[in-house]
Amino acid sequence: MRLLSTPSRLYRVLALAEVVTWTLLLAGMFLKYVLQSTELLVRIGGGLHGFTFIAYIAVTVLVAVDQQWRLKDLLLGIGSAVIPYLTVPFERSALRRGLLGDRWRLREEQPSSAPQQVVGLALRHPIPAALIVIVGVAVVFSVLLSLGPPTEWFA
Repeated sequence: MRLLSTPSRLYRVLALAEVVTWTLLLAGMFLKYVLQSTELLVRIGGGLHGFTFIAYIAVTVLVAVDQQWRLKDLLLGIGSAVIPYLTVPFERSALRRGLLGDRWRLREEQPSSAPQQVVGLALRHPIPAALIVIVGVAVVFSVLLSLGPPTEWFA
């Protein structure tokens, strides 16, 4: 699995995917609310963005645990997904600051905490772990879809 070969590679792919799906969602919102032509792209872009957003958060936590990020860096990584187009600058900054290594530390080192044990197990068995994460993301995504648009959650 080349995608999972390094933390920096996986994080870059998800950061870029987040940018692409933000673009689709914002374009859809422009078509729907400014041009008042269609809401199809909002449905497609919103769905793709929601799924990618949840996946990005999961990967941020995975990488943060493996690479031993400080809590501040983890929160900044998660927060970068909330503001459009901030995931790529955050990923570049994290790479420059040495937060994204060229190897998965917990594939070889002994974990010292419960989160590290879970991440280490996932990294040593990537295919079952990826399937579990995909199913988990799909479940969260489905629950959020059933709740409707975020603007209606508290109405």
